[in-house]
Amino acid sequence: MNVVVVDDSRILRDRAVNLISELPGVTVIGKAGNAIDAMKVVLKTKPDLVILDIRMPGDNGIEVLKKIKSKEPETKVIIFTNFPDKQYKTESLKAGADYFFSKSDEVEELLIAIKMYSSNQDFGVSGGKS
Repeated sequence: MNVVVVDDSRILRDRAVNLISELPGVTVIGKAGNAIDAMKVVLKTKPDLVILDIRMPGDNGIEVLKKIKSKEPETKVIIFTNFPDKQYKTESLKAGADYFFSKSDEVEELLIAIKMYSSNQDFGVSGGKS
């Protein structure tokens, strides 16, 4: 499974890449730190999954999510953010996010979701889509 990681914090982006790269059957094929680069990388690499932050330079993650889903509807998108407010979660899921996780306390759930996607299984943790 090919993954792109989008986060404006280089430190968090690199940490996520390192964690995700350790998962069997998962390859990080791109990363970006802003909305413009995110779309360039997604359109060029056509990943199976995008891990996407909400707040970033150039546009917000929800707008990037909408663009990804309109251009690459088969691409799964997981929002992974420091802003887990109910409003953001609702907006993200409405815009087409497959899951929504908090960076502060749902890292394990993110990794489980990626493992499930890479093995073509559905994922059902209450923190994700509910």
